[in-house]
Amino acid sequence: MKLNITPYLFFTGKGGVGKTSLACATAVTLSDQGKRVLLISTDPASNLREVLETEIADTVTPVNGTDNLFAVNIDPEQAAEEYRSRAIEPLKGLLPDHEIAKMREELSGACTTEIAAFDEFTRYVTDKRKSTNGSGSPDSRNPAPGNGSPDKNAREGRPASDASETEVEADFDVVIFDTAPTGHTLRLLELPAAWSDYIEKNPDGASCIGPSSALKTNKERYERVVEQLRDPAATTVYLVSRPEVSALKEADRSSAELRELGLSNQSLLINGYFEPLDRQDPFARNMQEMADRALAEMPESLREMPMETFPLRPYNILGLERLRSVFQPPDSSNLTADTVSDNGREVSASLDELIADLTADRDHGLVMTMGKGGVGKTVMAVTIALKLAQKGHPVHLTTTDPAAHIDDQLGSAAELPENLTIGRIDPKKEKEEYIEKVIASKSRSMSQENLKLLREDLESPCTEEVAVFQAFSKSIHQARRKFVVIDTAPTGHTLLLLDTTGSYHKELLRNTGLSKDRMKTPFMYLQDRDFAKLLLVTLPETTPISEAAKLQSDLRRAAIEPWGWIANQSLAATDVSDPLLRRRAAEEVPLLKQINEQHTGNLYSIPFIANNRIPATLCEWKSEKT
Repeated sequence: MKLNITPYLFFTGKGGVGKTSLACATAVTLSDQGKRVLLISTDPASNLREVLETEIADTVTPVNGTDNLFAVNIDPEQAAEEYRSRAIEPLKGLLPDHEIAKMREELSGACTTEIAAFDEFTRYVTDKRKSTNGSGSPDSRNPAPGNGSPDKNAREGRPASDASETEVEADFDVVIFDTAPTGHTLRLLELPAAWSDYIEKNPDGASCIGPSSALKTNKERYERVVEQLRDPAATTVYLVSRPEVSALKEADRSSAELRELGLSNQSLLINGYFEPLDRQDPFARNMQEMADRALAEMPESLREMPMETFPLRPYNILGLERLRSVFQPPDSSNLTADTVSDNGREVSASLDELIADLTADRDHGLVMTMGKGGVGKTVMAVTIALKLAQKGHPVHLTTTDPAAHIDDQLGSAAELPENLTIGRIDPKKEKEEYIEKVIASKSRSMSQENLKLLREDLESPCTEEVAVFQAFSKSIHQARRKFVVIDTAPTGHTLLLLDTTGSYHKELLRNTGLSKDRMKTPFMYLQDRDFAKLLLVTLPETTPISEAAKLQSDLRRAAIEPWGWIANQSLAATDVSDPLLRRRAAEEVPLLKQINEQHTGNLYSIPFIANNRIPATLCEWKSEKT
């Protein structure tokens, strides 16, 4: 293993890039080398159980088949629910029920979940120097005093969080975190005392994290955690990426954000680099060429940091045997070009069938593509818009991608049809304008210090969602006379904030003076499944599927039912001859069946596009760029 090993290792990256696989492979390898390792996941779509083939819960559990590896899965939703309860319980009986319900929903977003989960795993980050043997690693021969080791806690059924910090640091040489905190979370960690004072003095002030008194961890521990994260001798951050433009851009963004906060010890891990076994397969050659181009054009800041590359394997990384192979050269001697069953195509429909279903007896409507980062929702929105326009329908495409990226997505179809218009929304600009509007409304009633805290809180992802949705709302009404395709729809949490907590929906009704029966708001349009077709975009891989299922559950809380799912970049729907790719295609089939049987009745599979752009073959016209 060539990786730099410090007492704390963080693996971060977009969904589906393989950070859990690499975190688990690192943990197993270090354990095999005799180190005592604790692996902690805070990923809401964690598949530790499948990867490690061990039942992992919220207690520190020995991993089957290893001697020195333990794992714990911190459930972000459970942590967030406990956090909400601690914040809300003292107010029951003091506030009306509708105010309690409003507060609970305000604390149901990504920010709350993120801060609550991080509050849990800060309990595992301590000052290693207090119990080291002089070499920077814990001295297991002379453990710090405590009431039992984490594995003893597990045997006795006590939660992992019951283990004291001295027990954790004494018992483990390396603590590995699957999913690192965002810069927004880390900035909030530095403000608990100030937030407490701010909320005390401004009970009506909105906050995505609520009263800091709901946190278990005190200010001193937070300060110690941040100090350890900034210490290059204590912490290494691994930025995991696929050899793809979008994933590398996300890694660069995360890198800059974390460097700004002092987490400078970073390394880049390129996962899933493909080298064809069948050089006669044009698709396989193109796939490698695009990966090479993405790596050659990666941001300079990534190029300057230490980098390791891991080859694409013919199988999903599940189980100890496959995890141990991650740091070994690939063995392709047993791969043959076996025929891939057509079962994957039998349980899903094609892109053309998707367009036919969207236009059945309709010449207008709203289409939204939704999904986690890296699954291709923008390329799907552009594809759908082009195909609808090709059929002669007037179409308006609204995307949050900067204008310069539209041509990248369109590929060779650069000359747009006359019946297709494009509206571009800049999320950063929308958020900045929204924040300034809120700050201006509060400027007379708040001190400069409190305004500063409010501004920091408004930098959250939730704010951007609300701001972007307000911009999107202007486009929704166009869908009554044409097809409107929207890239990146808001989450169910955002929609509930805009509706049930008083906000957008009720304000429109009140300000217009119209009755609910005479007016249809954007929220109501989204609940109309005949009018709004919400498509959840995923990849045919375990983690992205779990994330899409969570998003679907989130939308259902807002009484919004997704219309269908798109399995993007599917090798099972792609004609390939390379034996490694054909083996991976075969492994997709049971995942496609799982989507079809458990999550949706409308599943569409889109062939793998090596460059993740819209090729002319999908859009059926070939226009030269002008």
